Amino acid sequence: MTRWLEVDPERIDRWVAGFTERHGATDRTTDGPRLLLSAADGARASLTPFAASGTPPVMGEGLAQWAAPPAALGLVLVRRGGYAVGRAEGRTLTSHKCGTRYVQSRTAAGGWSQQRFARRRGNQAEALVGSVVEHVIRIIIPAPGSPPSALVVGGDRALVRDVLADRRLAALARLPRRELWNLPDPRLE
Repeated sequence: MTRWLEVDPERIDRWVAGFTERHGATDRTTDGPRLLLSAADGARASLTPFAASGTPPVMGEGLAQWAAPPAALGLVLVRRGGYAVGRAEGRTLTSHKCGTRYVQSRTAAGGWSQQRFARRRGNQAEALVGSVVEHVIRIIIPAPGSPPSALVVGGDRALVRDVLADRRLAALARLPRRELWNLPDPRLE
């Protein structure tokens, strides 16, 4: 059975100690940016930081610093009908824009109507992508002295791919990223 947990960087040392208490003697190894724990009873854990800043510490202190998220994050969440773009510094959302944009859903019509509606959907999706790209340029990239060092993307894979395909966002598209595809409509609540 595989379970996925998210552990705050401030709690990671305590979580690893609790893993060892629950499962017995634990071996620590590294696999690229991941820290692998293997316990005597067969339990295993794979710890992956948001954006790896080097090899994880196998022994001793330093796990919290290794697991800490980057200081500046870009946020791009796009779904048909809604979007959210933001910039976070640490745990604070410093600037953001949430909005809606109509994209017609599929229809059961056949023949030429089906093609006409498909073209309309395509045009509406392109307009949504264009709008999100402009917000990303305005909100995430404006500070040349402190560009984001990682990106959180989510929503609709194809729309996010289209947003990041814009040549003006090439540097942003190469950043380490966390992907959250199963999100409801993006809204700031």
